[in-house]
Amino acid sequence: MAVTTTDITEDLIQDLLREQHPDLADRPVKLGARGWDNQVWRLGDDLAVRLPWATQSADALLRKEHAWVPALAPRLPLPIPVPQRLGEPSERFPRPWIVTTWVPGEPADRAPVTRAAEAADTLAAFLTALHQPAPTGAPAGRDRGGPLAGSAEGFAQGLASATELGLIREPNAVRAVWEDAVAAPGWTGPALWLHGDLHPANVLTADGTLCGVIDFGDLFAGDPACDLAAAWILLPDGAADRFHRAYRPAPDAATLRRARGWAVLRALSGLHIGHAGDHGRPGGKSTWGPPAQAALRRLTTTVHR
Repeated sequence: MAVTTTDITEDLIQDLLREQHPDLADRPVKLGARGWDNQVWRLGDDLAVRLPWATQSADALLRKEHAWVPALAPRLPLPIPVPQRLGEPSERFPRPWIVTTWVPGEPADRAPVTRAAEAADTLAAFLTALHQPAPTGAPAGRDRGGPLAGSAEGFAQGLASATELGLIREPNAVRAVWEDAVAAPGWTGPALWLHGDLHPANVLTADGTLCGVIDFGDLFAGDPACDLAAAWILLPDGAADRFHRAYRPAPDAATLRRARGWAVLRALSGLHIGHAGDHGRPGGKSTWGPPAQAALRRLTTTVHR
């Protein structure tokens, strides 16, 4: 009898492994995290099982990771979860799932970066390595990586809602950053590989700096400004300039302006998810709110160059 995706248990995972990947079935299984799209279960010391549980889009995202991430991983200077096996929908579980390598570390929403200079250099090296021209047929972004104007309605709704909830004290300052970003010239270079979802819960830390990047479900090709927004979202105060100096090729002024717009969108999303807290939709986390607040403060109190 099929189970719903909210009924994921250790016994279910072991049953799925016995059915489709029996050589892994004897490994110990332990819950790792309940994310926005997927649950992550440790499988022994070096592997993990990821199963979709909350959003319908997760199925396609898992298949995308399985198809593209293994070829990208060898060139990246930080550990990432590399898909090893694909599990197909079955009578026991109606959705696809994957087995990946396990990346140790604590999510940055729970263990923020404290070694700013080292983290800025590490993030710059990671994105420099990732941001290479994508091949023909690479996936496109769902709502990211193209012109910011396409997200204007989402920005307006997000800002209005956050202001009404009392999460933003100076909406005009946030709006000014957004309007400047939308007015910036667009990306004219090749479509580059992008992570697409660099927020604190998708970056791991150890000893105050970055030690891994997870969840490549939004991997796509597009404008690097979408990922460069991470400088304001992930790094402590004052670290963005060092990150931009270390990233190659050095981003031009227009790209940085667009990146600030993407950072505003990411911060607004974090505010709403953080406000919903652990009692909101599955995966909502109160720990997302403080990093989003800090990012908006950085964006509205610094001047782009």
